[in-house]
Amino acid sequence: MDFIKILLLMFFVSFGFCFAADPYSFYNFEVSYITASPLGVPQQVIAINGKFPGPTINVTTNENLVVNVRNKLDEGLLLHWSGIQQRRVSWQDGVAGTNCPIPPKWNWTYEFQVKDQIGSFFYFPSLHFQRASGGFGSFVVNPRAIIPVPFSTPDGDITIVIGDWYTRNHTALRKALDDGKDLGMPDGVLINGKGPYQYNKTLVPDGIDYETITVHPGKTYRLRVSNVGISTSLNFRIQGHNLVLAESEGSYTVQQNYTSLDIHVGQSYSFLVTMDQNASSDYYIVASARVVNETIWRRVTGVGILHYTNSKGKASGHLPPGPQDEFDKTFSMNQARSIRLADKHKVNGVYKLDFPKRPLTGPPRTETSIINGTYRGFMEVIFQNNDTKMQSYHMSGYAFFAVGMDYGEWTENSRGTYNKWDGIARSTIQVYPGAWSAILISMDNPGAWNLRTENLDSWYLGQETYVRIVNPDENNKTEFGAPANVLYCGALKKLQKPQKITSAASRSVGFTNLSMVVMAFVMMMLMR
Repeated sequence: MDFIKILLLMFFVSFGFCFAADPYSFYNFEVSYITASPLGVPQQVIAINGKFPGPTINVTTNENLVVNVRNKLDEGLLLHWSGIQQRRVSWQDGVAGTNCPIPPKWNWTYEFQVKDQIGSFFYFPSLHFQRASGGFGSFVVNPRAIIPVPFSTPDGDITIVIGDWYTRNHTALRKALDDGKDLGMPDGVLINGKGPYQYNKTLVPDGIDYETITVHPGKTYRLRVSNVGISTSLNFRIQGHNLVLAESEGSYTVQQNYTSLDIHVGQSYSFLVTMDQNASSDYYIVASARVVNETIWRRVTGVGILHYTNSKGKASGHLPPGPQDEFDKTFSMNQARSIRLADKHKVNGVYKLDFPKRPLTGPPRTETSIINGTYRGFMEVIFQNNDTKMQSYHMSGYAFFAVGMDYGEWTENSRGTYNKWDGIARSTIQVYPGAWSAILISMDNPGAWNLRTENLDSWYLGQETYVRIVNPDENNKTEFGAPANVLYCGALKKLQKPQKITSAASRSVGFTNLSMVVMAFVMMMLMR
């Protein structure tokens, strides 16, 4: 018996597993098309386990997460875990630069640890403009019980995903971009995959299913809100209720009261909301378009219902107004400022380490240039938005410090305005039209990490790069090697072994699944 225990313990240690101190959570995701009518028009959407949006992933700090993905789409698939830092395992990030697509009808198993993180995030399909058809869901990382949080335990935890939406599916939208066309104004905004409550019979047709959130009077809830849309910044508000900002993408914030807050594409916030209003009627939940001509964009408004258990009537009348600053560029930026806090196989020619340090003059060009980062060094990145539309940018593998933003062109003197004391750490930052934003990154997580615009149309058209961070002392303490079930494509596709296609959606393949069986065996043996 002791000999078997030693052999099995050696097995787990050899492959980086930790089954005693760090528990596992398991999910099976079957990704497929279904027909839904979120805006009253039947269309093809991407569902997970038959649900749109997909299920919420709910784990605790330091847990090991295993997600077996079955691709039942007709094209390659990757799932990206936005904001999860993937310590030591950039192989699990789920973007094209570090993962090959999961082919149709194939399984692939993600396995990673949510190491030293807490907070509100989301996941989504990262290839082929698929996020425009769904496949997204919330990702919650709870603190361990022994770790105190800076507020009382809420009476409930509610996840909300908001985003602009088109009644054309992602393949039609993708073709429009391929043909050099603009996508135009979205057809609406969804709240948890549902269209607007009929607050206005002219703007909202009959028969649309809308989101209802039921609450108990006097209770305080934590609302986790993520903008999973394509390109539209949204203002989030609840009629008659204050939003106490508590956390942003894993960083606890100074708790401030807001009547509404702008949430830009790819960003996540959590609010504490106390149900302290009378129950004479229900209340509107609103997500409306921002940094646009809001008179023309009135239809781009999501409306749900906050329903008290003792409510006496339906919500009616006008929606609660958003910020009255359509022509005042500074309000939204001031609000944002108020929140504080191919190497392995030596394949040549895949990319160049010549990413320019300053913007180039002349027309844009397509290159596979990446940024060479220094392990345990610091990097300053300036995002300059000379476009007329809002942009937001995300970096995988890190929570960077958002230290500055302002209108106009960034200069060396702009560093004098940086917040060097309590800038918030987050993974997605907004950049206003005609403005700049600055971030500082501490390079302590080796790997190749995606740096991109979160605006899906611009990302699809190529606005991304990677930051390559190499630890010169290569070892498993700072970066694990490729997983045993790694997929190969491109210049390495000849290394890919075929996968036996089965009809069982829950059947897993590869080393990870062997490890699950052995783990169960180990636990049974140790319990004897």
